[in-house]
Amino acid sequence: MQTVCRNAFFIILCTITTAYAQPAGKVYETRVVKSSILERDVRYSIYLPADYETSDRKYPVVYLLHGYTDDNTGWLQFGEVNRYADKAIADGAIPPMIIVMPNADSSWYINAYDGKEKYEDFFVKEFIPTVENTYHIKAEKKYRGIAGLSMGGYGTLIYALKYPQLFAAAAPLSAAVFDDTAVVNTPADRYDGIFGQLYGRNLKGRDRLNKDWYDNSVLKIIEKKSADELRKVRYWIDCGDDDFLTKGNCLLHIALSEKRVPHEYRVRDGAHTWTYWRTGITDALKFIGDSFHQY
Repeated sequence: MQTVCRNAFFIILCTITTAYAQPAGKVYETRVVKSSILERDVRYSIYLPADYETSDRKYPVVYLLHGYTDDNTGWLQFGEVNRYADKAIADGAIPPMIIVMPNADSSWYINAYDGKEKYEDFFVKEFIPTVENTYHIKAEKKYRGIAGLSMGGYGTLIYALKYPQLFAAAAPLSAAVFDDTAVVNTPADRYDGIFGQLYGRNLKGRDRLNKDWYDNSVLKIIEKKSADELRKVRYWIDCGDDDFLTKGNCLLHIALSEKRVPHEYRVRDGAHTWTYWRTGITDALKFIGDSFHQY
């Protein structure tokens, strides 16, 4: 009787262990692209799905952008994106995909007004082609998505709006979207410390609303584009109800709605925190993953 019980217990234990086991993807925390545009090496992290080494297939790709003051390791260290991707792939919630996380320092992913930093040119002309020639990636718009948080959410929107030929879907989380009033009223020290490098230093009041600002204003770009242009990319917008960026995301939702551009808009309970982004990344990746399917 004891032998039977022990055997039964062993079978149950094995069953439970197997049920909870899931294939783990491979992570490279620090790899480098040598940039002639930026004249320096640019670090990036990358997540490869569990079957990458054993499969002959090519994979869709998501470029996942970090926030202000963070770096390419943020989504791994604090967001645990590899763990969430492993589970979502194992559950069938998202297709196997490669996730690429570039380092952008505090560039906001755009070209600076004075030409000293051309991160946008680097990302489009050097980074994407280099990565997609290095790994087994389906290098087509319909298999390419982009996502990010805060500053990375802003970068996500900028790239999707400026280069709709590159991305099937975009998922900005807590995106740093500001209207003209917010920019005009930003205290001088904060403006110069964060935005001066991008749009011009020592600018006051409405002098900040210059060409460099409008060329990179998410709301202004949407205002200028036609609905047909905007519909070329699928959008997933997610921002917490206690986030200081809620207003900008509401305005983004309104701007797209007024042009009747289909998009998903989510306001969940939460603030500008990693807890919020960790609990939202699976849905964001699922939305992008759905864009890779054919119907």
